[in-house]
Amino acid sequence: MSDGVRYIGVDERRARMGLRQQLAGAARAGSPEEVAGALVALHGSDPATVYLAVGARVADPSGTVAETERALYEERTLVRMHGMRHTVFAFPTELTAVVHASTGVVVAARERAKLIKDMAKAGAPDATWLKEVEESALAALARRGQATATELAEDEPRLRERFVYAAGKPYEGVHTVLSRLLKVLGVEGKVVRGRPLGSWTSSQFRWAVAPPHPELDVAEAQAELLRRWLTVCGPATEADLKWWTGWKVTEVRRALTATRAVPVSVDEGLAYVVEGDAAPVAGPAEPWAALLPALDPTAMGWQQRDWYLAPSLRPALFDGTGNVGPTVWWNGRVVGGWGQRPGGEIVWRLLDTDGVGREEKAAIEAAAVRLQGWLGATRVTPRFRNPLEKELAKATG
Repeated sequence: MSDGVRYIGVDERRARMGLRQQLAGAARAGSPEEVAGALVALHGSDPATVYLAVGARVADPSGTVAETERALYEERTLVRMHGMRHTVFAFPTELTAVVHASTGVVVAARERAKLIKDMAKAGAPDATWLKEVEESALAALARRGQATATELAEDEPRLRERFVYAAGKPYEGVHTVLSRLLKVLGVEGKVVRGRPLGSWTSSQFRWAVAPPHPELDVAEAQAELLRRWLTVCGPATEADLKWWTGWKVTEVRRALTATRAVPVSVDEGLAYVVEGDAAPVAGPAEPWAALLPALDPTAMGWQQRDWYLAPSLRPALFDGTGNVGPTVWWNGRVVGGWGQRPGGEIVWRLLDTDGVGREEKAAIEAAAVRLQGWLGATRVTPRFRNPLEKELAKATG
């Protein structure tokens, strides 16, 4: 601590996590909307993560699937769309304008320009033709309400146009206008993910026209997104903020100034909290245990994770590209991982036993029973699998 900058230690950071990430028993939410609203965003690259993340945080998880489907596909209070770091998330619908303006506009312009350039190199039709096809496809999607990519191509056959990508390069391939254009429209905020073709764990989905939203000033939207995220994840370092948002460091600093973020000190160095949040925070009344899914927003919330995830655990819990798998938590830190056997049984293993005795293990087992209770016979296989999860999933006894 120096020059009036308060030091926030690991114990307090973990206490803030349990309360604000809605993982401590008394802090649990009542609905998927409350969970997403509090956490800002739920990772949606793996469809099952949205449901599992909600189930871990609501007071009564028995209705997790039905309530999350209601929010996503019936009332549209949650929307799956591209956001930070060009990643798919589930956001509260009222936040879509903020997300689009703060993180999507630049990415969208780059993706459209890249598509037009790739098509031109391959001798495919030009941007004027692409715009005509786009307008036709969006009109067809509006008529249908929701549609698969195949159904859209039936309505607008020009979407099947193929062109060679990166001709002569080792990674040469053949792309369709359909696949590339849908990606562009997604980051432009014109289309969103719709109801999956199969169950809630399916990665095959329909598309829908995005809910209308106002166009916001980029700087104002970035300040609003950062303020919301710091409220639940502060203290966070500049490196955390840059990584989570995918912004340039100049944009992060501008947003920190605009929100009057307060500097504090953590073990990694200088960090920030929202204005008025620098005072000490008491922890939950009771310690907590949780089984969180692959890509859970808490496990993936910060770039610098040593304060809640020991480096020695990472080889077992992360895949080769940095995606975290299913994790076991005890009172603010990762202590192991979990998987699901072919018959549906939830199995878990401790990797860090420090301070995890009989009572703590009983609490973790209760969390596993809680998860098993609402999953029932549903089998969930993470899209991005880590070594420990693969091993546990094959276990027979």
